[in-house]
Amino acid sequence: MNARIEHVAIWVQDLEGLRAFYAGTLGGVSGRLYENRVTGFRSYFISLGDGPRLELMHQPGRPSSAPAGGCAHIALALGSRAAVDEAVATLRHQGVVVESDPRMTGDGYYEAVILDPERNRIELTV
Repeated sequence: MNARIEHVAIWVQDLEGLRAFYAGTLGGVSGRLYENRVTGFRSYFISLGDGPRLELMHQPGRPSSAPAGGCAHIALALGSRAAVDEAVATLRHQGVVVESDPRMTGDGYYEAVILDPERNRIELTV
């Protein structure tokens, strides 16, 4: 078997707000809205570079991923320490919550952690 991650999906409460964050604030490209009119399920796929896509999913009555703790974080590789530093400064200026400033972790990663509008953790790394 030669497997690779095609996409990661998270449940969200504000589908359009999270789409705007990932596509606008973080520079992703949003696919078209998928909607199942019978179940009320709606989703968007967001492409961030050439890696796996992010699927934002919403269904009335279903809680978001953040409180349940099922998704620890989404990691976005930015290419360099300088890019991480610059992204954190820019995002902080835009009002994005920075949970942890850029730092070298014990396992050798240079990273910072920001929160999306529903408090999902996004790790920005080299």
